[in-house]
Amino acid sequence: MEGLWLGIPAFLLALTCHEVAHGYVAKRLGDPTAEELGRLTLNPIKHISMFGTILFPIMLYLAHSPVIFGWAKPVPVDPRYFRNPLRGMMWVGMAGPIANFILATIAAAAFWLLKPLMSGQSILLDFVILFMLVNIVLGFFNLIPIPPLDGSRIVTGLLPRKLAIEYMKIERFGFLILFGLLYLGIFRRLIFPFAIRFAEFLVG
Repeated sequence: MEGLWLGIPAFLLALTCHEVAHGYVAKRLGDPTAEELGRLTLNPIKHISMFGTILFPIMLYLAHSPVIFGWAKPVPVDPRYFRNPLRGMMWVGMAGPIANFILATIAAAAFWLLKPLMSGQSILLDFVILFMLVNIVLGFFNLIPIPPLDGSRIVTGLLPRKLAIEYMKIERFGFLILFGLLYLGIFRRLIFPFAIRFAEFLVG
């Protein structure tokens, strides 16, 4: 139960920074939509989806799922403001995972700074490690090239326009595909090894 209470704020903070990063890059590319709607804020309440951020992850936790999966309210982005809409969405998509990897690196640095000051087990150290892992998993998970995950935006920006349009048509089936892969344990087999190795690299 302690892991749940530590995991909730870690998960909310990681999701919040992920969404703000999307909105910030969109703003830098000329789209003011997220800022005008008050989404460029670290207040997690602005980004919470009652089902995706709270209820669904808790359901997975109570069901002893090996993977805790959830999402925030997507930051609204209007690609019509971008000089090149597909390429602009690629940069917006990249921003979220990059933010998570940066946060994971900061958490690892905090771990090394705090570890000599703590004797024995510490809730603060547990939170820092958990926050690092949450950000790593969230970053890698969102790089999966299945719409509407960020990886699909990156792939779309790299494809020729006609092929990109065809590729994005699978977005209507995106969540069904994701849930299917979750049920089959594909994420656990693919994401966790990368996440663990990256975590080991950061904290030694």
